[in-house]
Amino acid sequence: MELKQLKYFITVIESGSLGKAAKNLDIGTSALSQQISKLECELSIRLLQRTALGTVPTPAGLAFFQQVQLALRHLDHAVDSAHSSRLSGHVTMGFSPSVAAVIGTHFLTLMRNRYPDIKVRLIEGLSGDLKALVNARQLDVAIIFNDDVDPQWSIEPLVKEQIFLISPKEVLSQYQLESCINTQTITHSQLKELPLILPSQRHGLRLLLEQKIHQLKVAYEIDGLHLLMESISQLKMATIQPAGASLNSRQDLCLIQVVEPAIERINYLISLSEEELSPASLATKVVVRACVTNLINEKRWPGAQLINT
Repeated sequence: MELKQLKYFITVIESGSLGKAAKNLDIGTSALSQQISKLECELSIRLLQRTALGTVPTPAGLAFFQQVQLALRHLDHAVDSAHSSRLSGHVTMGFSPSVAAVIGTHFLTLMRNRYPDIKVRLIEGLSGDLKALVNARQLDVAIIFNDDVDPQWSIEPLVKEQIFLISPKEVLSQYQLESCINTQTITHSQLKELPLILPSQRHGLRLLLEQKIHQLKVAYEIDGLHLLMESISQLKMATIQPAGASLNSRQDLCLIQVVEPAIERINYLISLSEEELSPASLATKVVVRACVTNLINEKRWPGAQLINT
């Protein structure tokens, strides 16, 4: 027996006919009739009968109607009580700079709207540093880029990100790669022609790139994302990053997907085991999932794909 069946049943009696009830509920009459029939089948009793004046409850249906009304009223009170006892507490959330650029403000807005009494501290850091902070219990929840964590932790693959070349247009023109602008793709062999600014080998992304592409021309190493993005514009060079790295850039940059083969990075949502988490931390994980889902469905996270687990 489902809650919606009970609400449908109440609406039919209050409306006086299946047709009016279906209109009020904004569903088809046949679909409504099927739900009522299913409810009667589960109860093994007839609840409604059709007359010349419309649809009326049987004696059993009238008794059931009164009890369902009372039950739904109690349910409404329970919901009101839950809302009045708003969740509170403190939570510390960790993102890498490129992830924070995509979801940081959206996450904070959603937390404020859903849980205004939870105090949020947001930390930016490298994936490995965030993992260390979780291990030291200085961070409640984080998004990192590898699944090499304590087996007792909670870990959930959340998002698959494509990796892109990010570059001023004139750099591509200088190296006769205008075709990449048209196709919005660039191959590994073409990447090897370009002068690059990349993060150092402390970054998991740099290690990933070196595993996938050999002999890249790395002109400079910069570990700060903001400075790195400013530098590729000012120095007329390129970088290889997820799309989020360029979202807050004030420069006019080309975003070109790396292909043949594509390079992907998995974003994992991690925390200590959920049995150890506070209600505020558990709520935060729910909000992170909702935030990520919204951004991807609304196409506001380029190159990202939800991982359904």
